[in-house]
Amino acid sequence: MPKYGMVIDLNKCTQCEACITACKLENNVQIVSKENAALGRTMFWMKLFDSNFEGAYPDIRPTKIPMLCLQCDEPPCTKVCPVRATYKRDDGIVAQIYPQCIGCRYCMANCPYSAKTFNWLKDEQQIENEKCYNTDVSVRPKGVVEKCTFCIHRLQAAREKAKSEHRKLQEGDYIPACIEVCAAHAIYFGDLDDPHSQVFKLINDYRKFTLQEELGTKPKVYYLSAKAE
Repeated sequence: MPKYGMVIDLNKCTQCEACITACKLENNVQIVSKENAALGRTMFWMKLFDSNFEGAYPDIRPTKIPMLCLQCDEPPCTKVCPVRATYKRDDGIVAQIYPQCIGCRYCMANCPYSAKTFNWLKDEQQIENEKCYNTDVSVRPKGVVEKCTFCIHRLQAAREKAKSEHRKLQEGDYIPACIEVCAAHAIYFGDLDDPHSQVFKLINDYRKFTLQEELGTKPKVYYLSAKAE
């Protein structure tokens, strides 16, 4: 069983936010009104996070870094959900069962990375946007918690294609939307347990670090610092 993970090279990232836009469109993430945005009810599965770290963290030149669900190996969110609406799959992806979510937001409170978002309202632009929706992804109802799932619907499609071609799933068959759209090729994705994969080699780079690793959450999204050589 693979263990999927991601590496983001901050030396290449231009902070263009194409990954954020691709994530929003690929996963039918709601676009809220100006009034609700002012109330802090914007919805993003991926965002730019202020990286003004001090102390033990590497010297990071960009002012902001891409932030998404870090798909922790020891996810604190799954431990507090009373209805098991969030759980860790065998392939390491922390998934959401939206019909099971009761909107208590315990998982949001227990996530140290603020990687989850709450759906406050029914899609305000559903009629206008429904022709643009990705039909492979459901439109979530109001009152549930949402998060990045590494575009898990693409994994299912890649597995079905590989099965129809009578072969095993190969590196490059399954690519999340944020990586596909990155013009700087700053994001890498693959099996962290495969010694032949690119991500396996990158997590052994001397520039590698994870966010708040002292918490013991064991994130599977790694960063390569932009520290000068």
